[in-house]
Amino acid sequence: MSQLASYSRADVERVVRDVLLKHLSAPATAPQRNPLVVNISARHVHLTDEHVEVLYGPGARLEPMRELYQKGFFAAKQTVAVVGPRRRMIPDVRVLGPTRSSSQVELSFTDGISLGIELPVRCSGDHHDTPGCVLVGPAGVVELKAGVIRAERHVHMCPDDLAHYGVHDGDRMHLRVAAEGCTTVFEDLLVRADKNVRLEVHLDTDEGNAAYLDKATRVELVKPAGCQCKH
Repeated sequence: MSQLASYSRADVERVVRDVLLKHLSAPATAPQRNPLVVNISARHVHLTDEHVEVLYGPGARLEPMRELYQKGFFAAKQTVAVVGPRRRMIPDVRVLGPTRSSSQVELSFTDGISLGIELPVRCSGDHHDTPGCVLVGPAGVVELKAGVIRAERHVHMCPDDLAHYGVHDGDRMHLRVAAEGCTTVFEDLLVRADKNVRLEVHLDTDEGNAAYLDKATRVELVKPAGCQCKH
């Protein structure tokens, strides 16, 4: 006689019911969120289609060399020389793609000193009251009247990240970086929201070096106490 024969129909129904109840009441697996990534945004240049052709020749297009952390963005094979006042120059500055509607040069504070340019801190794309420079490529030269900035430290967030941290586009957060014998807090990171981005903080080279970022053991985003976040 099989073992099942010793169970009544009621017993079997009870076992099946218990299994179904446990399965239905179990919490759904939460979707995995992107991990917090902190990257150094080294000096780089964004170009318009027009300026790409001026610098690299008629019909030239940016050629991807490697993908960046954010999907759809890449470091191009092309580089450009950035020339400041009194002909001070930084050669081989990497161009990032895709192209934009306005050309922009993003440098660190130290780069600005080297070039003799007083760099304003701006959100990417904000070129009001910004200095210019000269860009030199293998096929031509572009004189920018504006668009040379020190990029404001910021964090990219998608809607799920905004909800998780309880913040909104344009709010400010703090970043805590714990490294070997060095803990640094960066205040007032700008929250930049987009539905297609991965959670990522961008610091410039000076900031990353000061925090000993390459030896970081822990990074943490903190919503400031008493933050009056936008709605």
